[in-house]
Amino acid sequence: MDDKMLDEYARLVVRAGVNLQPGQPLVVNAPLPAADFARRVARAAYEAGGREVTMSWSDELFARLRFELAPAEVFDEYPDWKKKLYDDSAAAGAAVVSILASDPDAFRGVDPARLQASQRSTGEALLEYRARLMANRNRWCVVSVPSERWAAKVFPSLSPAEAMARLWQEILAAVRVKGDGGALKRWQAHTYFLRRASDFMNRRRFTALHYTNSLGTDLTVGLPQGHIWAGGAETAADGVPFVANLPTEEVYTAPHCERTEGVVAATKPLVYGGSRIEGMRLTFRGGRVVDYQAASGGELLGRLLETDEGSCRLGEAALVPFDSPISRSGVLFYNGLYDENAACHLALGKAYPTCLEGGEGLDSLTLRQRGVNDSLVHEDFMIGSADLAIDGVTAEGSEVPVFRDGNFVPFD
Repeated sequence: MDDKMLDEYARLVVRAGVNLQPGQPLVVNAPLPAADFARRVARAAYEAGGREVTMSWSDELFARLRFELAPAEVFDEYPDWKKKLYDDSAAAGAAVVSILASDPDAFRGVDPARLQASQRSTGEALLEYRARLMANRNRWCVVSVPSERWAAKVFPSLSPAEAMARLWQEILAAVRVKGDGGALKRWQAHTYFLRRASDFMNRRRFTALHYTNSLGTDLTVGLPQGHIWAGGAETAADGVPFVANLPTEEVYTAPHCERTEGVVAATKPLVYGGSRIEGMRLTFRGGRVVDYQAASGGELLGRLLETDEGSCRLGEAALVPFDSPISRSGVLFYNGLYDENAACHLALGKAYPTCLEGGEGLDSLTLRQRGVNDSLVHEDFMIGSADLAIDGVTAEGSEVPVFRDGNFVPFD
């Protein structure tokens, strides 16, 4: 891959993603296959005047070995040193870049109980840290780069070298990097469109959204009073704008965790804990999942829903045009960051406090009382389709078209 394009991508992550400020520290979470790109991000951070860059490395192959051979009780624990790294860095005002390069089948066949125990212990240990990020008290950004195993999964008919090159091509196109130095300006134009879309939704003040399509989705998602639609660039607690996901095509809000009713069919696989859940279908009553089905991965889905009281309720509703660049590519990435930006999606678990007026300053109990869900997990699943229709429900009970044929209706 051309160094010029990789360096432009790294600069985009630093300048638009976390918008690193002079003198600010940066933490980079990176798997070993992403080492080269992580170093490019570090260089871009220092060139932007960053104070210090801390690398937190991970190794998927070792992680699988550990899941298979370590004593079961170790998955109920989380290392104190690692918790301290994240808590102390966040308290010092660090920005956080997380680079994804996962093999979608990395943990296929691993005991689901071990995966769930690890997810739970990690969530409990990093509860305060993750709460800081979800409340935008620290600026953060999630990005992806290819790995050989991931590329082989996405493009199985290509040679390893061809698959890596093709996946790089798709990723750079999705983040609008062309190697001409214009990526930052293109992102400014794109985030302006997303701001207009979120402004449209905020002006309407709908009390619920009604989703329907030919796959059997017939779902009404209630919205809490004072909910906020956000998208594109966000503003952190320090007043500095940032883009939490590169790419992003969504505008999103927090549903009311007790007011979702009906049935929804997932349109893409959910990769959870390194394993896939396919053909997912959920039935909601009173905000809770009361029945579920899956063509495969049903046991894992059940464990996800049973993580805690909030994991069977919704924490996000996101609107993504079906004709987004990622959708038009026709590629199934087996990666939530990309697949969620190809289609409208919902999330099980924790909601973003920033999606409620004044929510970033409220404790979890008060947020829950106002309908904002809390959980140790936040898992997006895709529900968008070419025929998806969404109507906004007004306070008077009338329905206003928001999406038709998978895309936004024209808005002013």
